[in-house]
Amino acid sequence: MPAPSAITLHDLSFEWPDGTSVLEQLNGTMTTGRTGLIGRNGTGKSTLFRLIAGELTPTAGHISTIGDVGYLAQTLTLGHGRTVAGLLGIEPTLRALHAIEAGDAAVRHFEDVGDDWDIESRAEEALQRIGFSVADLQRPVTEVSGGEAMLIAVTGLRLRRTPVTLLDEPTNNLDRRTRAQLAEFVDDWPGTLVVISHDLELLEHMDSTAELHAGRLEVFGGPYSQFSEHLAQQQAAAVQAARTAQQALKTEKKQRIEAETKNARRERAGKRTQASGGIPKILAGNRASKAQVSAGAMRATHEGKVQAAQAALDASDAKVRDEEHIHLTLPDPAVPRSRRIAELRDGSRSIILQGPERVALTGPNGSGKTTLLEHLVRGGSDSGVSGGGITGELLTDRVGYLPQRSDDLDDSGSALENVQLAAPSLPAGEIRNQLARLLLRGSVVDRPVSSLSGGECFRVSLARLLLAEPPAQLLILDEPTNNLDITSVEQLAEALGAYRGALLVVSHDVRFLAQLDLDSVIEIDDVGGLSLRTEPE
Repeated sequence: MPAPSAITLHDLSFEWPDGTSVLEQLNGTMTTGRTGLIGRNGTGKSTLFRLIAGELTPTAGHISTIGDVGYLAQTLTLGHGRTVAGLLGIEPTLRALHAIEAGDAAVRHFEDVGDDWDIESRAEEALQRIGFSVADLQRPVTEVSGGEAMLIAVTGLRLRRTPVTLLDEPTNNLDRRTRAQLAEFVDDWPGTLVVISHDLELLEHMDSTAELHAGRLEVFGGPYSQFSEHLAQQQAAAVQAARTAQQALKTEKKQRIEAETKNARRERAGKRTQASGGIPKILAGNRASKAQVSAGAMRATHEGKVQAAQAALDASDAKVRDEEHIHLTLPDPAVPRSRRIAELRDGSRSIILQGPERVALTGPNGSGKTTLLEHLVRGGSDSGVSGGGITGELLTDRVGYLPQRSDDLDDSGSALENVQLAAPSLPAGEIRNQLARLLLRGSVVDRPVSSLSGGECFRVSLARLLLAEPPAQLLILDEPTNNLDITSVEQLAEALGAYRGALLVVSHDVRFLAQLDLDSVIEIDDVGGLSLRTEPE
């Protein structure tokens, strides 16, 4: 017996105020249990979540759910003054509960508490599960790492116990330990859970896989690995069907040409016979008339067969996915192997990045990776800087930096204009060519950055780094696969493969790191020490 429906989309359409269409007459159903929602960047996954959560209103159609919806967006708001209790979403309830306990019997307090009289004890139990305590409830969120903040926010959604919960890229910034904790949460989630993720390990914990592709929502009953295998078989069959249809079209075209040739020969022979006086003129005219009717019928028959074969080919081609690859031609940053690029130090050792080395910087959440990178970049090439118990120094001023939250773009400017700021002497046509190789084409290049998807904005930021003048000798990337779809992660690795300078990347994405052909891995431990591995795990 199939699982009951949790979310149903009825002819759902949505477009932005400028007329840009995101979803058109989308229909589909996601069942109770755990569903992984996948799809290429720009297909509208996050927009669909916001529509289901009620943050956006459909342009047309409607959405049905089995109850209230809890929603965790890609980007957490971690402003100054926000506490752990606020991130959990229980601050108003706690405030009202404490007011009642202090003797304030105002009706609004009882309304805020609702049925959550045990919220503090439940919060304490939930926080202990992720390494915090009830004493941390008033702790500023600025004191926790990005990964810890994400885990706290997910914990808050569990506490709310909504019938439907939506998580948009919840493993962003999580280290291996906290990813394992999140997976445990997923396995015993109370209610229906739908997760947007490119984390293949997390997607294996799902009961079903929903893909948003080519304006349609397809749901497969199984985790991502089974879906991927199914899709591969489906694509192999589609490719074979397209080849067969292509051959059938060639055959029909060939037969049409042969028939036209035979008909032309008959017409020439008839005209020669008539010209020689071999048959009476009236009989020749009748024969010519019949021949024309026969030739017309033949042409119609063969033309119909050709059109049918072309339609079959078009239908087969439509089922074959065109997975594009990135092939960039980048300027040479001229980094000789003897060139010292950066130095990292703890209390007892020093590690030098030298030449066009590719290095990963890893460590648990809260170990200071992002802090170290930010201090390196802000400190310049002449000063030592500190990230936790580690100091570092850049030995080149030609550095490109892509932070976790890429906010370096001018939202009102186009993709082209943003790249031109970093490469002012590069002709617009060349920039367009390079953006096309990063799979940014057509109107996307000229649209305001504010209207682009997260993945498209990331490509613009990456283009600014890779095409900068003069070329960066060192690229520093902090969790660059956040918010990228599965295919885009592979394409990012391809793009970085064309870069001939030094690379320092922070990532918890093991599969992505394996694609970078790393020279070494620098690991920061819990007490601020450095260790070096020459072979990635």
